[in-house]
Amino acid sequence: MKCHVAISTETDLDRAIEALHDSTSRSLGDDRPHLAFLFFSSYFSEEAETLHARIQERIAPQVLLGCMNNGVIGGTEEFEEQPAIVLWSAVLPNVTIFPIRLVAHEGQGGVSLRGWPESFACEASRHDFFLFADPFSTPIDKMFSEIAQRCPGTLAIGGIASGGTDSGENRLILNQEIFDDGIVGVALSGKITLRTVVSQGCQPIGEPYVITKAHRNIIYELGGTSMLERLKAIMHEIRQAGDQSIARSIQVGLLMNEYMGKFGRGDFLIRDLMGADEKSGGVAISDVVREGQTLQFHLRDARAADEELKKLLQDFRQTHGESAAKGALLFSCYCRGKRLFPDAHHDITVLRNEMGDLPVAGFFAGGEIGPVGGQNYLHGYTASMALFCEAASHEH
Repeated sequence: MKCHVAISTETDLDRAIEALHDSTSRSLGDDRPHLAFLFFSSYFSEEAETLHARIQERIAPQVLLGCMNNGVIGGTEEFEEQPAIVLWSAVLPNVTIFPIRLVAHEGQGGVSLRGWPESFACEASRHDFFLFADPFSTPIDKMFSEIAQRCPGTLAIGGIASGGTDSGENRLILNQEIFDDGIVGVALSGKITLRTVVSQGCQPIGEPYVITKAHRNIIYELGGTSMLERLKAIMHEIRQAGDQSIARSIQVGLLMNEYMGKFGRGDFLIRDLMGADEKSGGVAISDVVREGQTLQFHLRDARAADEELKKLLQDFRQTHGESAAKGALLFSCYCRGKRLFPDAHHDITVLRNEMGDLPVAGFFAGGEIGPVGGQNYLHGYTASMALFCEAASHEH
């Protein structure tokens, strides 16, 4: 396995293409990439088709996948809202790559996704997915349910394209085509191991409670007391501790495994607070809940995000070894970066400090796809990473 990342901040497309080609050729030599990811900032939206065609012509990866975003990540830097193109290429011997192009279809039975490849059977071998989606045309929950139905136990990682602000403005790339809707992706199987790290960047606060009254995404009671009263109480405690602004960073965590005897940071699926109703005492969150679930309030801030990301990568290194990963893809929420951290290039710097001089690429997403607790989710404010590792002999 060989991986390489090429980066250009040239605004002239011809010079940018040459820089990407020369960098990739120097690293991979005569090896044609089996798989390449192309991420580019929305500065190039009008030139997306030309960029795509020139990459195919000059570098000619066997499978090309990518999208346009409002910020990209590559090498040692995070390029936020500035012109940049990143091309991450890999030579992956003995790996099978299935291109995926999915489009939502409204039928009598509801919404479904059309385009699943018929040429692979997930029950025959393990497949892992990279998926990039247009937010204006993609039923994300349906995507996850169909993956779980078709390929149980499969991990999915990727992100929601953030380059467009309205329907038809995003650009998604798959091989010879460029799209403005739906989903593009690949499924990988064979002599490769993908390991994921998903950092939600929160720390639990207060006590855990059981949801005792709820309907869909509205929680009315926690532990027999009004959800809104619980929320007001935790906000008061934070303000009493001396931080007036941080109360706005409160979110909720839903325990992923109710059979755990002890739980803490990382054991919850983090969801946003959406609104509250004084009369009913209900609080809406960004997910459907059920009575009997355990909920704990969480606080999201730069320190918590920094600590969790470092700890997860340190745990990975201790478990799998410092040289386990040969390359990485990083999908960070566009609310991270300079919007959250005091220093620029935070997530990619932490990744490289903990994992070494890896070829890393990615983008700032409008929602991050990644598995937590063995199930795939769409996250917010998260850093979702895929680490490309050589497959151990016992894994095949």
